Amino acid sequence: MKTFLALVLALWPLAAAGASAAPDCATPVSVPAPLDGPLQPMNRVQDLRIVLESCRRDGEAEVLATRRMTVDGEDLFLAVDPERLTTRLERAACWTCAQTSVEAQAQIRFIRAAERYSRAPGKALPAGATWLDNAGLTAGRGGAFLTGDLCPSRRPLDRAFLKSLEQSGVATPIALSISGVWAQQHPEDFAWLRREKAEGRLDIAFVNHSFHHPYRPAIADAHNFLLVPGVDMNEEILDVERLLIANGEVPSVFFRFPGLISDRASMGAVREAWLIPVGADAWLALTEAAPPGAIILVHPNGNEPFGLDVYGRLRREGRLPKPFRPLVEAP
Repeated sequence: MKTFLALVLALWPLAAAGASAAPDCATPVSVPAPLDGPLQPMNRVQDLRIVLESCRRDGEAEVLATRRMTVDGEDLFLAVDPERLTTRLERAACWTCAQTSVEAQAQIRFIRAAERYSRAPGKALPAGATWLDNAGLTAGRGGAFLTGDLCPSRRPLDRAFLKSLEQSGVATPIALSISGVWAQQHPEDFAWLRREKAEGRLDIAFVNHSFHHPYRPAIADAHNFLLVPGVDMNEEILDVERLLIANGEVPSVFFRFPGLISDRASMGAVREAWLIPVGADAWLALTEAAPPGAIILVHPNGNEPFGLDVYGRLRREGRLPKPFRPLVEAP
């Protein structure tokens, strides 16, 4: 009897450890990150890699996995709703996933959009030009799609502009293209955006805008932005996602090129990362108008106040297409 009791007591910690290790498949994944204080370290997210897998589990609609990773020691994947284009994190242990292909998924909305807009030519350029200007998704149908770019900046976030978008009882949708360097330079502003989203005042989709957002003044566009020699496109893409995930946010399916400048190689890297490139039909600082269905571009990072002034004027004059719609409805 004593031998049996000793064996039970010896095995009890192992059984308890096994029980505690069982995945909680009923609770949505939420990476804990305080809404105030410093940025969380990016190394919370390990082994982030690009995949394309079809994932299923009982009682759930099929999703596509486009990233796998380990966060705080737990194996997760980035799940894309193939028709709604929304994203969320899921526990890998709760799903059965298998590698899939473009051909097998050719009829779903997400793959159609990723394929179509990564092959868009952009604006007409001089004969022989090797770069692309404003390529990708530039407009949807009806209303408008408000986007704001958070390029690296020494100036503070224009919180007054963003607060002017708030409405009573409904969160205004806005897609914010975030560069990693901006978030590192402005952790308090990034935390403020996260609070606006968490508390339901703004419906923010975070768009990947590259980590470093390279830019060299007085250098031709064909050799500037992400076309600067030596840029590692995968690093630029994945490091933004690491930063977002480590800080409690979920990357969207969209990517915006800095300066709206790309070439076929960089566009190919975005396509291989299963992202939808986003341009703009109405960069307000340049167009000073927005047609119906436009993807509107402003810079609330302090670098381009004229565009915000144009927005304010169009709003006062009733010349902004309405309603503002989530960017996932544009493709």
